[in-house]
Amino acid sequence: MSSSSSRSGAGGEKVKASHILIKHQGSRRKASWKDPDGRVISNTTKDAAVSQLKSLREDIVSGKAKFEDVAASYSHCNSAKRGGDLGSFGKGQMQKPFEEATYALKVGEVSDIVETDSGVHIILRTA
Repeated sequence: MSSSSSRSGAGGEKVKASHILIKHQGSRRKASWKDPDGRVISNTTKDAAVSQLKSLREDIVSGKAKFEDVAASYSHCNSAKRGGDLGSFGKGQMQKPFEEATYALKVGEVSDIVETDSGVHIILRTA
């Protein structure tokens, strides 16, 4: 197939994004590659997670830090090893708030704080 369109059958248009996830006490899973026993996560309030993410976001949007470097250092998702890259996905593949936030972004734009069952995220739409 030589079509350069990023449309996929029933799913419609796909997007590509990277994210930074900070987990907290209310997260569905309280362990991560950074915190295998979940000790730190279990002691992190949602407010603390949000304020950490806000300051990381500020560093990124002000140009003080690169998204992928921040993701590699701070994100609780395994995608941290890829600079936060989640690859491409279509509708119905991610938790609804995450999907809606990603589709609402322009390519190159960083979201505000997005809450899901996994924790709090900022999302960078890459395609």
